[in-house]
Amino acid sequence: MIKLYHCVDARSLRPLWALEEMGLPYELEVLPFPPRVFKKDYLAINPLGTIPYLVDGDTHMTESSGICHYLVERYGKHAFGLRPDHPEYGSYTNWLFHSDATLTFPQTVALRYGIMEPPPRKLPQAVEDYKKWYLARLRMLTAHLQGREFLCDGRFTIADICIGYALFLGTTPGLDLGAQYAPHVQDYLARLLARPALLRARALDA
Repeated sequence: MIKLYHCVDARSLRPLWALEEMGLPYELEVLPFPPRVFKKDYLAINPLGTIPYLVDGDTHMTESSGICHYLVERYGKHAFGLRPDHPEYGSYTNWLFHSDATLTFPQTVALRYGIMEPPPRKLPQAVEDYKKWYLARLRMLTAHLQGREFLCDGRFTIADICIGYALFLGTTPGLDLGAQYAPHVQDYLARLLARPALLRARALDA
């Protein structure tokens, strides 16, 4: 059975949400964040100490968007993804990578140096710079979503999970960037946050 190691509202929410959407059986272990600090024995499982960590037989994965893609392809869940011969496959794949490399990364820097580090290590200028970086990198997404309900093929896919998580992360108290999203991007995020599978996934944290 698939096993997913997860922390509340961390990037592991992407594969957890995907598992719930796809109806795949899985085992979930919820860890304190960051587990490399508060759950030292986790390092024997994942030497990086990062979240998510997925185990599926001999397959071990650490990248949240990559895990979502793996689940679609490994289990034939193409109702939540696009096949390579689809005309929007390139766009779909780009959104999967864009979600973490371009959108989540600057937010994690701002969160670390604005919230997580103790006062002597906080870097207010870095926080402001990386917030601006994130908002600037939203331009492509904001333009793409104009007049669209979902990112690709007029339907919900894991691209929406991966991008939706990045938008959700921006609403974290201390970042509070959601109010700066364009109105149609706010509407898009609200639709994603209301999906029953995501509500079930987040209820598992309680």
